[in-house]
Amino acid sequence: MSAQSAVNSLSNRRKKTGAPPGVSHAGRDSALPESPRAFLDISPSLIHHRHNQLMPYTAMPPGALALLILRVLRSSDLHGYAIAQRIHTLSADELRVEEGALYPALQRLLRQGLVKAKWGTSETNRQVRFYTLTPAGRKELDEEVSEYERVHKAIRAVLRTA
Repeated sequence: MSAQSAVNSLSNRRKKTGAPPGVSHAGRDSALPESPRAFLDISPSLIHHRHNQLMPYTAMPPGALALLILRVLRSSDLHGYAIAQRIHTLSADELRVEEGALYPALQRLLRQGLVKAKWGTSETNRQVRFYTLTPAGRKELDEEVSEYERVHKAIRAVLRTA
């Protein structure tokens, strides 16, 4: 199969299944409904597979990714892929960080001076950038966590009493 026909095949599969870019259904077509209409109860952009079952893809609210990156880096210096894996693991497999969101977020944090990066060797012997939380990043993390907890408390109060 040529590269172009493989791209067309994947594109057609996405059109049929409603899969967003970055979400692959390769090898799991038997688990998919016959029609994209079956996805109407769950937005097509919020689908991913877990153990051959369709599951809602948990979208992160704006600003959450930066907060999670800062929090994960508070514990230890990590490279990009390890940051994504740590968030995925700590969220009990609910949150997935796509490369297309992670690396731009890391670049923004670098430009803001909230993290710094240095080249090193990963556990798989590859050259990767390790990210470290700066003192400004620690301060920002503390402020953001306080703000999140304040807003979360207010939302819970409304949900309990309304």
